Amino acid sequence: MGVDSSTQSCKVVIVDTSTGHLVRSGRASHPDGTEVDPSTWWEALQAAIADAGGMDDVEAWSIAGQQHGMVALDAQGRIIRPALLWNDTRSADAAADLIDEVGAMRFAERTGVVPVASFTAAKLRWLADHEPGDAGRVAAVALPHDWLTWRLRGFGPENPALEELITDRSDASGTAYWGEGGYDLDILSQALRREAAAVALPRVLSPDEYVTDADGRRVAPGAGDNAGAALGVGAHSGDAVVSIGTSGTVFAVTDRPVRDATGTVAGFADAAGGWLPLIATLNAARVLDAAADLLGVGHDELSALALTASPGAGGLVMQPWFEGERTPNRPDATATLFGMTLASTTRANLARAAIEGVLCGLAEGLAAIRAQGVETHRILLIGGGSQSAAVRTIAAQVFDLPVVVPEPREYVAQGAAVQAAWVLSGSRPGWETGSTAPTGGESNPVILEQYRRRLP
Repeated sequence: MGVDSSTQSCKVVIVDTSTGHLVRSGRASHPDGTEVDPSTWWEALQAAIADAGGMDDVEAWSIAGQQHGMVALDAQGRIIRPALLWNDTRSADAAADLIDEVGAMRFAERTGVVPVASFTAAKLRWLADHEPGDAGRVAAVALPHDWLTWRLRGFGPENPALEELITDRSDASGTAYWGEGGYDLDILSQALRREAAAVALPRVLSPDEYVTDADGRRVAPGAGDNAGAALGVGAHSGDAVVSIGTSGTVFAVTDRPVRDATGTVAGFADAAGGWLPLIATLNAARVLDAAADLLGVGHDELSALALTASPGAGGLVMQPWFEGERTPNRPDATATLFGMTLASTTRANLARAAIEGVLCGLAEGLAAIRAQGVETHRILLIGGGSQSAAVRTIAAQVFDLPVVVPEPREYVAQGAAVQAAWVLSGSRPGWETGSTAPTGGESNPVILEQYRRRLP
């Protein structure tokens, strides 16, 4: 069984261990918001497992989940306050304060990342500054997938064994207080504004290491969502994955750590023993939702409309920072539409400009990763947005690498299932993933060139 506990919902896949073929699946919704009571995730996980037909024939399981979310527990294993999610930007000032105190270069060297509002360290500093009473009660800090794994293994307030919290390298690397040498308790103490040596942190397991649940099933370490997707899609060194979901992400698989002191590229670890340098954008599929709503059309009609416009949308450029932005780091930004003339301002150009804006933001992120010396040879385009014909066509024009679109699957949950199979067999499975290549011809540089001219 593989689980994806994402921002919007919980997805469960139960697959055949030898082939990776789907046997059955289930899902349940999560509440909206950037601050969520983790108990709602637990309820959704149980509902999704039930929707998938239960776990009676499951031999091993793993949970992947949204990165960075702060789950603070007291000494009795109780949730202290609702979790702050990755997309909660109130901790932007806290991130800046930590950089001022520790230094961007030292953060990059010690943890592989430089804090932004998304990272757990910044959220803990926000807690210490704004809710010091709660910060003083923190006895353990977990991420969403860590906490759900702990609960499904049979722990919680009724059995508060905080030492049984586990995680993996990929999710630990998104906290900004973990690096190649393990947890950096000095940075954690700096974030909490108190000595943190007694704070329980999840034990970081290697990719093939496991624990067991109350029924003796093997439990894999789990993963952050992007590392789970990389496993699920079968990405290896030289592959760059572009995912268009609630957020947009670009990450590449490499065998060496990346340390970008500018903070543009997060030097995350992956879930297979390597590294996963990544950029994330806050504005991706929701930009397409907003454009479709504005034009009064569905997503299929938005796609068809965009494909009637020429590359570059007649000079119309959308900078799609509707909800602030993480890459570039502009938490208070708003969206802007440039190049409006009587000729360029058409429904077709607006539809195309929205899609080009999302993809150009991701292309800028890929350029930042490649600037760190990471080699990329092809792009794997995944996520809900990749099912749009216009997104696939325009992606082939925006990026200067071959674009491959794997067949639609729940790749984060599938990656968790890969982990579960891995701890059963002792080796990473090589399940096949079907794919198609998008149409649209060769890269068209005018799209990215005009987007870059509008960057501040």
